[in-house]
Amino acid sequence: MPIASVLGFSGLSLLLVLTPGADWAYMIRAGVRGRAVLPSLAGLLGGHLALTALVAAGVAAVVARRPEVLAVLTTVGAGYLVLLGAATLRRPAGPVVAAPEAGGSAVGDLVRGAGVSGLNPKALLLFLALMPQFTDPSAAWSPGGQIVLLGLVHVAGCAVVYAGVGFGARVVLGARPAAARVVSRVAGAAMVTLGAGLLVAQVAA
Repeated sequence: MPIASVLGFSGLSLLLVLTPGADWAYMIRAGVRGRAVLPSLAGLLGGHLALTALVAAGVAAVVARRPEVLAVLTTVGAGYLVLLGAATLRRPAGPVVAAPEAGGSAVGDLVRGAGVSGLNPKALLLFLALMPQFTDPSAAWSPGGQIVLLGLVHVAGCAVVYAGVGFGARVVLGARPAAARVVSRVAGAAMVTLGAGLLVAQVAA
């Protein structure tokens, strides 16, 4: 697999990861919940790994033949963002020092994180539409093996950036309860706005 393809994909992947979106909003939300950062981050990374496995298994080829599949996935992901954002607006998180927010759990944060990244339309676009274009059919590696490599490169970038976002929010907002609640509401509103915009786009398409 040409190193130029890996570097080209890495640049595109990092650009998308550094662009604030649903994953950023979720990690900011997690950051003000204290210990929720790690399970939330693990969930996001797990969602990206699941997408890698699906693309390596040939799902991208199916989507290429049936574009309506991507439209359905995008609609589901958009609806999930709206629901999660609305829940955050109803119960904005405040800083947690000793324990996770009441009623929350590490497993719940992990599952929600996997849902955010696994159904994130930005991630679906990267994995299903763009990633296969960086593979080389003539390379010694199988296309599936190349997809796995590219997916791991992407997940590594996600781990660094999203950990910084989550722990950065925790450190900066940990001693500022009022600011933390405001930022939590902004994160919730961002998820609702992103999801609603995508739903409108799907209806108009």
